[in-house]
Amino acid sequence: MGEGCARLPSRTNGIRLSDTSNVRPPIAIDGPAVSGKSSVGKAFASRIGYRFLDTGLMYRAATWNAVQNGVDINDSQSVSAAAESMEFSVTDSDSGDNLIVINGENVTKHLHSIEVDDAVSAVAAVGRVREIMVAEQRRLAGEGEIVMVGRDIGTVVLPDAPLKIYLTATARTRAIRRHKDFIAEGTEVELEVILRSMEQRDLVDSSRENSPLKLADDAVVVDTDDLTFDQVVDRLVDLTEDVL
Repeated sequence: MGEGCARLPSRTNGIRLSDTSNVRPPIAIDGPAVSGKSSVGKAFASRIGYRFLDTGLMYRAATWNAVQNGVDINDSQSVSAAAESMEFSVTDSDSGDNLIVINGENVTKHLHSIEVDDAVSAVAAVGRVREIMVAEQRRLAGEGEIVMVGRDIGTVVLPDAPLKIYLTATARTRAIRRHKDFIAEGTEVELEVILRSMEQRDLVDSSRENSPLKLADDAVVVDTDDLTFDQVVDRLVDLTEDVL
């Protein structure tokens, strides 16, 4: 994948933040897997009239591509080479969801499979993969008016974002959410299998050398365990009061 190949529809006509004071700043949302970043982030972005980018899908795309091509995910050089060579783009559906196209194929529906779940942390830990993705994420953020969600947005990608949010929930709560998603899709997976995978991903994501998952010093923590979806979105909208 070459840098600068991903594109999202822009509401700023390509104007950079440095060019105008009228463009509202990007917002960073981080948190562990299945903490609600994607679903909440998309609804939140819609409420405030922002674009939305789930950066996790970018790493999942690199993972899917590597797995499909038989790449050893523990071989960082091979993983890097696969990420550099794949044709990759991000677009938005009519509903606001990010769509991922690799080598001309829409692979979005494959990106939350167990196979990808089990391998994505290893791929995302590769320095060159993160370098490629972060460069593109910063380019998109430079256009402003975007809610960007991931695991290192507030700490690495957008450390100067005026609003950094950290969504969290217990591993079991997040495993239950993912289990419900699989059931809805007609996929039979044991809850405990998902929980173990979730706990392992948390460990890898928080202990990796490159851009580990951690709380930014100035991030606002929002625990979603006991909140409804709408309550979480309302809470995030309230946080923009002094920023936008």
